Amino acid sequence: MCGIAGFYGERAEAPRDAALVGRMLDAIAHRGPDGRGVEVRPGAVLGHVRLSIVDLEGGAQPLADEAGAVSITFNGEIFNYVELRNDLEAAGVRFRTSSDTEVLLQLYLARGEACLDLLNGDFAFAIDDRRRGLLFAARDRVGVRPFHWTRAGGRLYFASEIRALLAVPGVEARPDPLGLADILTLWAPLPPRTAFAGIFELPPGHRLVARGGEVDVRPWWRPDFPTLAEDAADGRGEAELREELAALMREATRLRLRADVPVGAYLSGGFDSSATTALASDLLDRPVSTFSVAFEDPEFDESEDQRRVAEAFGTDHHTVLCRGADIAAAFPEVVRAVERPILRTAPAPLHALSRAVRASGTKVVLTGEGADEFFAGYDIFKEAKVRRFCARQPGSSLRPQLFRRLYPYLPGLAAQSPAYLRAFFGMGLDRTGDPLFSHQPRFTTTARCLSFLSGDLRAAAAGYDPLQALRESLPERFGLWHPLAQAQYLEIAHLLPGYILSAQGDRVAMAHAVEGRFPFLDPRVIDFAARLPARLKLRGLREKHLLREALGPRLPARVAARPKQPYRAPDAAAFFPGAEIPYVAEALAPPAVAAAGLFDPGAVGKLARKCAGGRARGTGDSMALVAVLSGQLWADGMAAAPARPLARTA
Repeated sequence: MCGIAGFYGERAEAPRDAALVGRMLDAIAHRGPDGRGVEVRPGAVLGHVRLSIVDLEGGAQPLADEAGAVSITFNGEIFNYVELRNDLEAAGVRFRTSSDTEVLLQLYLARGEACLDLLNGDFAFAIDDRRRGLLFAARDRVGVRPFHWTRAGGRLYFASEIRALLAVPGVEARPDPLGLADILTLWAPLPPRTAFAGIFELPPGHRLVARGGEVDVRPWWRPDFPTLAEDAADGRGEAELREELAALMREATRLRLRADVPVGAYLSGGFDSSATTALASDLLDRPVSTFSVAFEDPEFDESEDQRRVAEAFGTDHHTVLCRGADIAAAFPEVVRAVERPILRTAPAPLHALSRAVRASGTKVVLTGEGADEFFAGYDIFKEAKVRRFCARQPGSSLRPQLFRRLYPYLPGLAAQSPAYLRAFFGMGLDRTGDPLFSHQPRFTTTARCLSFLSGDLRAAAAGYDPLQALRESLPERFGLWHPLAQAQYLEIAHLLPGYILSAQGDRVAMAHAVEGRFPFLDPRVIDFAARLPARLKLRGLREKHLLREALGPRLPARVAARPKQPYRAPDAAAFFPGAEIPYVAEALAPPAVAAAGLFDPGAVGKLARKCAGGRARGTGDSMALVAVLSGQLWADGMAAAPARPLARTA
């Protein structure tokens, strides 16, 4: 797990271009505190900062083949590198190191682009191939590891994080109005767009080939599901599938425990992280080090279930207590790490948790991400099912009562009238054929943030509809899938890589040089989950049915039976504890808002007074406040020189 940076294009000159890539690496040094390397090649310079996890002594990068014709800089892990190495050695390949990096390089030499299909891992890499006169780069299936690129001065520059690209002369930090519109509607930009104009993200499951002045980006993997007919025709028995899933998860966890350093686990107290903790405990001959966030506010706290799981498996347990004041204090640093505006404060506690992990001496943690997306664990899947049920009798006053059962962790919802439930969740019931039907209430709520944009940005984004852009990005087969699969795709292809694995994953973990590993995102597990009939994922209103049957017996009964409670943190209230927080007041003051140019000072002033007075109304106001505050901090970072922090920290 590391950070990469470099360029491809005009003939490189040492030491000038080595120094340039060195400055790019300086910007992402937090990703690789254990070493760095720069290789100057005839038409490229590759750079690398290393977090050493496999082959601590021999895994330095960039790494070239013996002839020097092909060289790689690689961020991530190839979990099946042992098996791949065995196959390559049987074919006569000789290795100089024990690293997964060399396995990846040799596999590329042997198979070319087809090597991607054989990789079980989380990766982003760039290979300078002098034999073919090109740069070949690729990103893992679901976008665990980041890869950004831009063009300047006739070269293609690439890096793990955008801040490294901003160290390149001629690359400016300017907001992309369409990227911001995406964020304020969909939670994340639609790739290849980012929040920065002219800077692009390589989408998950895509590869990039640069040759001369041409850049070709294409998918090498995309999520897919059976058609409705295929879904209904699946003939495998539930018992057989349950056993297969349990075996797949055990193997996925075993591979992700491969490391030359200790591997710990995040433990939220929910089903998914508890299951990964159980699997790791079964496979290790030592107690698992587990790490949890506890909240002062009982509405968000899950520490009781965390304790139950830790005691059940005898883990070496560590807890970080998070208060509203802690979120407010960390938020500028979090925005700096994430490199864009965000709509929730949830990354802040995870940022603190990764700091604690690193302080404990641990570099690698297993986490439960991916289970909800691939096995239908989110409430939005149940909500969409109930909304379709209501759409069949839109005048019913009884059917909307089902919505009370979906969100037991939201006490305010249970008190709402049937009319409110019908009005909010009944949104778009006459448009069940809309590809975005399942997510319309969420997107409508989020899109209210757009009303806070400045007039200039609204004008710049005039005529652009993020929802229509999302519709146009959907695969041709989308309409043939089961409605549950359609809803899952929206989570898997967009929110998972764009927010969960980025803002709440790679960015806040790697800010402290901690690598997350995700057994539920093993390619064999996600292929298995995609083929499952919908009834085995969402049984009535029981989420993750087959997964619960496969792994639940190993867990404490309360945790195994516990309904999904999504990870949340205090949002707008964290910034208005009663006493004024100086940086919040400064960032939201009309002169600062006007100077940044992202938001309307008058609208922001009204929102800030509303939140400060405790009169914020629900998710919409809270989300807008977080979006505006993070946007202001992000804009402040763009106005700074590249060598300065990307956000104010006091």
